[in-house]
Amino acid sequence: MASADKKVVGSVAYQTRDKSYFESRQLIRHANAWHLWALGVGAVISGHFSGWNGGLLQGGWGGMFIATIIIAIMYLGLTFAIAEMSPALPHTGAAYSFARTSMGPWGGFLTGLAENVEYVLTPAVIVFFIGSYLTGIFGTSTEFQPVWWIVAYIVFLGFNIWGVALSFRVTLIVTILALLCLLVFWISAIGHMDFSRWALNVGPGSVELPEGNGPFLPNGIGGALAALPFAVWLFLAIEQLPLAAEESIDPKRDMPRGIILGMLTLIISAFAILTLNPSVTGIGSFALGSSGEPLLDGFKAIYGEGIAKGLALVAVLGLIASFHTIIFAQGRQIYSLSRAGYFPTFLSVTHGTRKTPHVAMIGGALLGLAVILALWFLLGAERGGAAIGFTLLNMAVFGAMLSYIMQALSFILLRKNQPNIERPFRNPFGIPSAVLTILIALVTLYFQLNDPVYRQGILGVAVWFAVFIAYFALIGRHKLILSPEEEFALEHAEAASSGAALSGKVAP
Repeated sequence: MASADKKVVGSVAYQTRDKSYFESRQLIRHANAWHLWALGVGAVISGHFSGWNGGLLQGGWGGMFIATIIIAIMYLGLTFAIAEMSPALPHTGAAYSFARTSMGPWGGFLTGLAENVEYVLTPAVIVFFIGSYLTGIFGTSTEFQPVWWIVAYIVFLGFNIWGVALSFRVTLIVTILALLCLLVFWISAIGHMDFSRWALNVGPGSVELPEGNGPFLPNGIGGALAALPFAVWLFLAIEQLPLAAEESIDPKRDMPRGIILGMLTLIISAFAILTLNPSVTGIGSFALGSSGEPLLDGFKAIYGEGIAKGLALVAVLGLIASFHTIIFAQGRQIYSLSRAGYFPTFLSVTHGTRKTPHVAMIGGALLGLAVILALWFLLGAERGGAAIGFTLLNMAVFGAMLSYIMQALSFILLRKNQPNIERPFRNPFGIPSAVLTILIALVTLYFQLNDPVYRQGILGVAVWFAVFIAYFALIGRHKLILSPEEEFALEHAEAASSGAALSGKVAP
């Protein structure tokens, strides 16, 4: 003990806080398994509307198909690991909490920081795309786009701040509407598809084959591996579900159900959109590979250009679903790191009556909005839009891959070093699936780094890490708080040490 109100543990120090500290940071339990399912699916679903399709030019349809299988395996390994860890450690911290218990304060902080990059920047990129759609629908000028961004943030921050009941109700509604939109497209596309002629119209070197009927792997297995970063968009952000652990009615039962059901839903949707969208007559993999609105292109090919604006409004649903749900995750992620003292503690104060982490959500939204506004006005509309749509997007994916590696490693370490933690759900695939997740994430990172567009985002991630690591090293690590995540980690570290010492004493 360093003083009456401070406890030093290794390289960090904990400050004591009275009951009022946590009373001003309370959350309300409301979510059931279906709310959690909607939270996970809604966060991802915009990637089924656009983003994934760039992989069609990298590897052709067959290469994108193989890439999707590989990435689905990675996410299955991740989600089953999370399905075990989240009910065992049912705290809002999620990835940070898993790594904190398995790898100590620095491991927890770095994992949380990697996830923070993803959850601050992803909604900022999505709101940029929402603005682009609304600009086309309502015919506003390009210069007006930032107004759309600000309005979207205000509206969906409002839904999330108003109360957890409304937030989950909106999540469920927009997620179901987005899935219904996809379902209508799938049914419509079945009668307008010619797979061999259109889906297989990419040849070696990613050239267009006018008559289609091209090879399954036009660019070989290398093309399939190059498509991995694009396949990520079909599942990115499913891992955010454990951030709702302290707002779940029964996290030990509902969290595994919500995560696994959500992942199965996304797998079905991913392979349906991958098979049907490029097969629609008149589109094809080649054209779709460079499209900014692949689903909208599919609707136009089936129903004609005459109802394009109405279809565009439908297509916005996927973006809205992801924007709303990731704002939820962003707020909880910042809240948990702030409540424990890794970020400034004022960010974790919850609303007096609504009991939602409004300060964290507003702070994260202002940071994301500031980044895209700065790029837009400093670089101009064209260059700024490209930087937002590609560089920031890639920074978010890079942060996600780092957090996946750390979460899978956390699972392995918890299984090995803390086997006595109560596990209401056990991952049936065990450590081998977590190892596979790490290997696939590393391969995906390698191919991200090989792409010049992806490399541009690395400097931004490095700056992000440098600023927050400096804060934690100089200030944060001396002011940690015994939040639920920290108390759990310390208690189980002591139990593990005691168990190891006892084993040493009784060993022959």
